Amino acid sequence: MRLFALTAALLLPVSGWAAAPAPPVLAAHHALYEMKLDLGHRGDIVAASGNMGYEVIDACEGWTVRQRLRMMVTDNEDHDIEMVSDYSTYESKDGLRFSFHMKQMTEGAITSQTDGTARLTRRGGSGEAHYTSPEDGVKKLPAGTLFPMAHTAAVVAAARDGRRFLTAPLFDGTVDQGAQDSSVAILGWRHPAPSKYPGLASLPSTRVRIAFFDRKPEAITPDYQVGMRYWENGVADDMQMDFGDFTMDARMTEFKPLPAKCR
Repeated sequence: MRLFALTAALLLPVSGWAAAPAPPVLAAHHALYEMKLDLGHRGDIVAASGNMGYEVIDACEGWTVRQRLRMMVTDNEDHDIEMVSDYSTYESKDGLRFSFHMKQMTEGAITSQTDGTARLTRRGGSGEAHYTSPEDGVKKLPAGTLFPMAHTAAVVAAARDGRRFLTAPLFDGTVDQGAQDSSVAILGWRHPAPSKYPGLASLPSTRVRIAFFDRKPEAITPDYQVGMRYWENGVADDMQMDFGDFTMDARMTEFKPLPAKCR
């Protein structure tokens, strides 16, 4: 199971959104999601449920993000399996510095863990990721790499500008192989829609489908896919998370804006 960290007829280069006169204003917030199995895409999984907590904190010069996901799945041999992931990051608002911690567990045993830092030479430039686990090492990051919050801003900006597709390398620290390629299909820019959350009801939004690929010539099928609605402030809901063997639908059950920590 790959963690989802809350990223063509026309391709949007990184410089296209970075030079935009009014980049999206992302929102610090706390959100909870209830997850259930999508019965139309379940493979060998016969039942599944779970929940996900997601929090974005405005730490003045950067963003801190915490995501915790828990799922219980039942396979076709009636085995119940608990999967838990804990993911936390810091990303500077200039998009150049990033630190990450990710731990995934199955039935209480650690199955995957990554820790480290990453830095880009400039916005739109290349860089390096320095891992301290699963082992010490360095991975080169290609030119145009985006970190997660910058990736979210790029997707929202592309949708707002009427784009239909976006491709960019994404580094989020959830895998130990460096950056992945992201391919985003953007399904229009929509006027404000009714929402039970006042902080979202007045905002336009877009629906997107994001596929993540390993950066290898033979990688023709995505490692992971997610569909969702992005509001103009970067908040996501109505998610469909495709893990390959099964797909989970995630519905937002709680949303609360958070104040900036430096004020």
